[in-house]
Amino acid sequence: MLCRRAVRAVGQVPLTLPLRGLHVSPQAQSAMPSWVIDRYGCNDVLRFTRDMVFPSIYYPNEVIIKVHAASLNPIDLSMRSGYGATALNMKRDPLKMKSMDTEFPLTLGRDVSGVIMECGLNVSYFKPGDEVWAAIPPWKQGTLSEFVLANGNEVSFKPKCLTHTEAASLPYVGLTAWSALNQVGGLNQSNCGGKRVLILGAAGGVGTFAVQLLKAWCAHVTAVCSHDASTLMKRLGADDVIDYKSGNLEQQLKTLPLFDFILDNVGGSTETWALDLLKKWSGATYVTLVTPFLINMDKLGVADGMLRTGVTVGTKTVKHLFKGVHYRWAFFMPSGPSLDEIAQLVDSGKIQPVIDEVFSFSEVPKAFLKLEGGHARGKTVINVISKK
Repeated sequence: MLCRRAVRAVGQVPLTLPLRGLHVSPQAQSAMPSWVIDRYGCNDVLRFTRDMVFPSIYYPNEVIIKVHAASLNPIDLSMRSGYGATALNMKRDPLKMKSMDTEFPLTLGRDVSGVIMECGLNVSYFKPGDEVWAAIPPWKQGTLSEFVLANGNEVSFKPKCLTHTEAASLPYVGLTAWSALNQVGGLNQSNCGGKRVLILGAAGGVGTFAVQLLKAWCAHVTAVCSHDASTLMKRLGADDVIDYKSGNLEQQLKTLPLFDFILDNVGGSTETWALDLLKKWSGATYVTLVTPFLINMDKLGVADGMLRTGVTVGTKTVKHLFKGVHYRWAFFMPSGPSLDEIAQLVDSGKIQPVIDEVFSFSEVPKAFLKLEGGHARGKTVINVISKK
């Protein structure tokens, strides 16, 4: 049997499999309910409509997913306010073929758990009726809608042990953590055993996933969070839990043995001292998820923003390399194959969803306010349909 990666690499349907053509159902001619924004701003820009254009398959590797559940991430709050609009609009329309403001009406939401409804010609790994999950890139229409269009390479079979509500809490944070730890940081099951890893900002969605992934890889994990999240951190397997409110965090961490790896979900002033906590000249690595890339492009434009970003990361990388440690930036990267690996960890019981609160589809503005309040312990999930 042909493996998934081989099919994806070739980009064509194997001759041993029947061709599945482009499907255009009667639904494809109609509209669908969605939560959209027509401008950037605060929570009052969210608007419910029943007239959002139903997605259509334009490319042979695309699928349409009926959304059962979605979830919110901090990037949804940022995008609601216009963060990253310059870079994302360039990705949406790189040749500037369309008029301005073509992103509106814009649907937010990156996570989806649901059922395949339609498949493009080259999609042989999925079929209508399959239960799947995915994280949709931020330059595409999001998942706070009845249906969403996805690239087949971004989609994976949903873990069998999870409901749609549970599954929707994991893809975006899981892939973000996977990118930082594995793709950028070079950590994996075979080389992580015994390594000392520090996670700054461990109680959020990415942090709770990262703690579990690192423990599944047998690392020693030190989690930094507030006191009220310490019980959760211990339950997820963290070896040491540091309350950043109980005193000077830098001084508390300096009393511990040096680390092999730091994952920074906080940014800001932490970067000025955190790298001093790494073992020098041992391959130790600091990876931050808080970067100025999109902000630079919003403020300076595409060309100058990219130049400023390149100079910044290059300067910091060289500076810290001379001090004996590696400095890296990491970003969310959509990946169906990575979700395949995450699904195996979930089904084996090594990673569990951490959900703070679940809202109905009619309560999307309330869910945004909940996320905006901060201090969430896990994810904010939206049940798009009543069935879980």
